[in-house]
Parts: sequence; structure tokens; C-alpha cells
Amino acid sequence: MLPLIDYFQQRSIRASKKQQRAQRIASLPPVYHSALSAFDKSIINKPIEQLVEDVHNGTLTPLEILHTYGKVAVKAHEKTNCLTEVLILEAESWAQSEINTNGPLAGIPVSLKDSLLVKGFDSSLGYSRLANNPAQEDGGVVKLLKDAGAIPYVKTNLPITLLSFESDNPIWGPALNPHSPAYSPGGSTGGESALLAMGGRIGIGSDVAGSVRVPAAWSGIYSLRCSTGRWPKAGIATSMAGQEGVPSVFSPMARTLNDLTYFTRAIIGMQPWKYDNTVHPITWRHDLENEVKSRKLRIGVMKSDGVVPPTPAIARAVDTTRAALTSAGHTLVDITPPPTANPLVGLDLASQLLNSDGCATFNSHFRTGEPSDPGAIELTTYANLPRPLKYLYYLYVRYIKRDTTYAFLLRDFGPKSAAEQWKLVARREIYRQTWHTWWSAKEQSYDFILCPANATPALPHGAMRDAVTSCGYTFLWNLLDYSCGIVPTGHVDAVKDVLNLPSAKTTKRQKKNAYKQVLKELGVDNAVSRGAWKHYDAEAMSGLPIAVQVVGRRWEEEKVLGFMAVVEDALDNYMGPNGEGGKYQLLEVE
Repeated sequence: MLPLIDYFQQRSIRASKKQQRAQRIASLPPVYHSALSAFDKSIINKPIEQLVEDVHNGTLTPLEILHTYGKVAVKAHEKTNCLTEVLILEAESWAQSEINTNGPLAGIPVSLKDSLLVKGFDSSLGYSRLANNPAQEDGGVVKLLKDAGAIPYVKTNLPITLLSFESDNPIWGPALNPHSPAYSPGGSTGGESALLAMGGRIGIGSDVAGSVRVPAAWSGIYSLRCSTGRWPKAGIATSMAGQEGVPSVFSPMARTLNDLTYFTRAIIGMQPWKYDNTVHPITWRHDLENEVKSRKLRIGVMKSDGVVPPTPAIARAVDTTRAALTSAGHTLVDITPPPTANPLVGLDLASQLLNSDGCATFNSHFRTGEPSDPGAIELTTYANLPRPLKYLYYLYVRYIKRDTTYAFLLRDFGPKSAAEQWKLVARREIYRQTWHTWWSAKEQSYDFILCPANATPALPHGAMRDAVTSCGYTFLWNLLDYSCGIVPTGHVDAVKDVLNLPSAKTTKRQKKNAYKQVLKELGVDNAVSRGAWKHYDAEAMSGLPIAVQVVGRRWEEEKVLGFMAVVEDALDNYMGPNGEGGKYQLLEVE
């Protein structure tokens, strides 16, 4: 197609898709545009197992529950631009004729990341080239949900390329953080986290480098990153088909830990291996979930990954959680990762594996003039520099800038041949075995590892240009394929979390030099960490959520949910000297 025609076509598709979404919302019955009633709020505040029981015994109908969550979705979208495809009218029909009202999720509306296939609807991923191509049938995940009694009712916003913690794309525009619209709700499952934070119930997203965990941490909800083969992923669209160096996994997200646990248990109970050949036939192990709640635990703490130190707000989240767990009688030990398989080596290896095609695949979907994600542009530009220029830039960073960390990540980043890809996979397996041996040794034998989900709270829109490489706290566990969960702990405090600078410095130059010196003393000494810390401002970020990450071993989803309950309970029963602690306070649904 001629470039000029291609350009105007993508502009036309973008406008028509937005208009279509607006029309679908506007044409919803009046009940979805009305204020939330006391009845609606009672539904929102009930645990989902109680809602399911009410549907089973006829106290509630699926349609009544859908009305409530349809209202929530409309209101959340008005504030955060969190929706893509609106399925609510079709969901009314499914609620009355298609779902299994005797299932373990009977009547529960479930929101879906845009990449999940639903019959009759697009999964454009924000690309105009993939729009106007509705799925011919439900994907395996959606079939399973309906068989379980759940009702898919909306699809949610995500970043173009699916490789960003900023959920923005040319078709739908940016999703906004419900706590502060100037900030991102995270990515790539950011629309989902925004909806759930504002009163949505249950959602499904995907995670290749932190894409269900960072949105949960930045929006103030709960999520579980499942190991490969534990959660179904049949029937999806992706920007990087065939990428298996660091496999993407689909995983659950929820407004509360109770709902997250019930939902995960219900899906595994549906025997998802019958819907998806990639799922391992591992039934739900109640004993593992319950056992970890009944004893004192040995917990490893990785406060910093050695690449990007946690900002003060995130450091406080980890410190408070550590104090709460210690107060509850658990043993906490600072960890030293294996020296030959430390997080920096993991970040380098994972980055090369994920982008071994030189970023060609996710860029192949763009039409002429269609804007990309700022971080993805940075990756693409460097990956495809001529080798001599790339090597010169590496030498500049390594020997002129004296940034050994960033130079290490730049050195081998770029397109790989098949033989080079094989070697990377071989290194991945050695890396995994090193961690397995290390964690299994008597000196470690941790029940779980406690660490940040990201070095910063939610970042402002556009920050991925600087912070695209600051993903090590989540990406490491994708490389290892470990099960992980996110527990929100509190909010950024403009006073407690301020970055203290010497007050005697008065001129602009003196303040700038003082800032650099403080960062250097804190270990912010490379381009990766500076890119993340550049946007840290406790006063501007005041009220944004902060969270911790709970890391178990491979296929330990039951244990991780149990560990998350231990963390939440410890926080709930802890009150620190400066008021730290207490259970996380969700956004009030109005």
C-alpha cells in the first residue's frame, strides 16, 4: 500500500474505533449511567464466593451483578480511559442464556486485557492494522470463564507493543492512574488495574516483564504472576508471536486478596488443561496454601536489585513490611543473590532474549506514521544501529561516561541469529539452575523472597523514554519463571518519603550538584537508575500506592497466595512508631 494512503487509513481507523467505543457506551441502557445505589455497594463489598452462593441459591441474578459492575466500568472509564471494547450488551445475553449458573464463578463479571479473544470483538492491541478484525470464536480462556459461570463484560487498555509500563496506544489513548491522572496506572495491563482500583472485581492480564505486577503495584490492587503452564493462555492476540525466550504468561488480578485467591482456585478447579494444551494438569493443592499460614516463616529480603535502588517511598514499603513480619514472629534475612547469576546478569540476559529479533516483530504491525511507545522507540533505535556505531556508543558509555552497568546492558543488545538465540537459551537454563541450587541450599532455604515490585511508585506519562530499562525487580522472576504476587502496603507520603537534600545550597547549580551527590550516595550511579529516579517527587506523587512483591518458586501459586495472606495479616496487625502499618486502604467506590 502507498505510504500516504496507509497513513490516512490508520488515522481513519483510529477515529472510527474511538467513535465506536463512545457510541457503545452512550447506547447502554439507563441503568448503566445511573449512580451507584446502596444495593450496588453491597454487591461491590461482598466477597465473590458470597456472590456466587447468592446466585446459586437464587438470592441474586447474574444480570443484577452485571448491572452493578457495568456502572462501575462506565464510571471508571470516564475518569481513567481504561476500556477498549465494551461487551456489556452482549454480556447481558450471556448472563441469561450462555453462562453456567452452577459454576464456581456463577454471575461474576470478569474484565479482560484487550489481547484476549472474544467472539465478535477486536483484539487490536492498539494497532490500527489489527483493528476491524473481530474474533470468529471465543478463545479458550473465555470459553473456560463462561463454563465456570463468569461473564466477560469489558476489555481493557494496554500499551502499543505490549512492552511498556505506560498503557498508551494510538487507537485508544493513554489509561490514567485513578489516584492521580498525571501518572500511569502501569502496563502492559494498565487499563485493567485502573478499572479494578476503581471498583472492578476480577481481571485477567498478561506478564512478560512485570505486566500484571507493576500495574497492580502502581494502582493499588493485587495480582499473581503464575509460572508457565499453570494458567491458561489459549485464544490470545500478541504483538510478539513466537517469542519464547522469556514466555509471556496470563495471570489473574483482583481488587482484594480474598477475591484473587478464590478466583485462582476456581480457575484451576475448572481443569484448564482441558481447554489449553499448554497447561500442566496440576490440581489445586489446598494443603500448600494453608500450611504456610500456620507456621513461622524464613523470609529472604532483597531490598535492592543492585541496579536501581528503591526510591524512599518503596524503601519504606519494604521496611514497614519487614518490621510487620518480624513483629509477627517470622525470621527475615537479607539475601545475597548468586554472584554468577545476579539480577544485573539476569536483566541483560532477559533483555536479549525478549528482543532477540531486534524488535522487528512488534514493529511489523505499525502502519505508516503510527506512533510507538517512547521506550520501545529507544529499544528499537539502539538495537538496529549499525554495528560500528553501536560499538562506539558502548565504548563511550563504558570508558567516557564510566557507566559500567549501562554499558554491560548495551554491549550485546540487538538482533540475534538462530545460533546466537540457542546460546542465549542455554545461558538461561544455566542461570535458572544456578538460582535453583542457591535457593535449595541449607544456607538459604527461604520460604519466600520479599522485594520491591519496582524501584518507584507510578511514573508520569511519557516517563518510559527514560525508565524503559528499569524493570529488573519483575523481569528477573519472569526469566526464572517463579510465581510472584503483589501486596499493596500504603501510599506515598509527601513528608516521610521526601528525598532529603542539603538545605544550605541556594543557587540552581549548587542544588543540581547537591542532588547528584545525594543520588550517588544512594547508589543511583548508572543510566538505568537515573532514568527511573529522574521522575521521583514525593510531593507530586503523594497518595499514589506503594507495594511489595512476594516471590515463591516455580509452580508455587498456592504457597504464594498463602504468603501474601501472611504479609497482609502482619501489616494489618502492625503499627510502627511513625504510624506505618495497617491493611491497605482501597480507593473508595463512589
